[in-house]
Amino acid sequence: MVTLQDILRRQMVWRGGAPSADTDRTVPSGLAVLDRELPGGGWPVGALTEILVAHEGVGELRCLLPALAALTLDGKRVTWLAPPYLPYAPALAAAGVNLEHLAVVRTPLRRDALWAAEQVLRAGSCHALLAWLPATGYVELKRLAVAAEASPGFTILFRAPRAAHENSPCRLRIALEANGGQLTARILKRRGAPLGTSLSIPVKTAFRVLDRTPFPAPAARSPAARPRPQPVA
Repeated sequence: MVTLQDILRRQMVWRGGAPSADTDRTVPSGLAVLDRELPGGGWPVGALTEILVAHEGVGELRCLLPALAALTLDGKRVTWLAPPYLPYAPALAAAGVNLEHLAVVRTPLRRDALWAAEQVLRAGSCHALLAWLPATGYVELKRLAVAAEASPGFTILFRAPRAAHENSPCRLRIALEANGGQLTARILKRRGAPLGTSLSIPVKTAFRVLDRTPFPAPAARSPAARPRPQPVA
C-alpha cells in the first residue's frame, strides 16, 4: 500500500507550507539574500513574475543584471519589451551583459506590446523577457501566463504598486522600494509559506542601466498607409 509519506517523497504533491519546491525550474538571481527566499532558489521559469515599483530607476534592474549577464554570456537570448527609456549600453556591458544577445522591442500601441509579449514567449527562443507593459487586466495577464508556460526562460513584468491589490496569475510578486543605498524587497506572493519580513538588497545607486533619454514615440501607421501585397508575376 502506498502511504501519504511515499507520495510526498516522490514530490507528486506540492506542499503549500514549504518555502520552496525542488521541482520548480528556476534561474538563480545571483543575489544570495534573494535566492534564499525564492522558491527553487531563483526566478521561476515558465511563469510570470511581477516586480512592483513606484517609478523607474530605484534599482529594480540591479536585481536582474546578474541573471541576465549569466544568460547572455552563455549565448542565450534576453528581450526587453517597451522599456520607458533607452537602455544604457556601457552600464549593461560593465555588468557583464553580452549585448549581442540582448534584443530591445518597441511597440507603438498597447495592444502591440501585449501581442509582442505573447509572441516572444511562445517562440521558445528567449530565456528572459523583461516587459514594461501598460495597465493590464486579469484576462490579459492570464493569456501571458499561459504563453509563459511554453517559454524556456523567466518573465518579469514591471507594474505599479497599486497592482498589489489586484488579482494576478503570476507565480511570484515582489515590491521594491529605494532605501538609501539599499533596496527594500517585500515578497508579496510566492509558492509556499509567506514571508513576513522585508529583505535588504544592496545596490549601487550611481549605477544607471536605463538612460533618462526617452525613446522617440514610434508612429503608428494607419491601415491605408501599410504596403499592399503585390501580385505575383
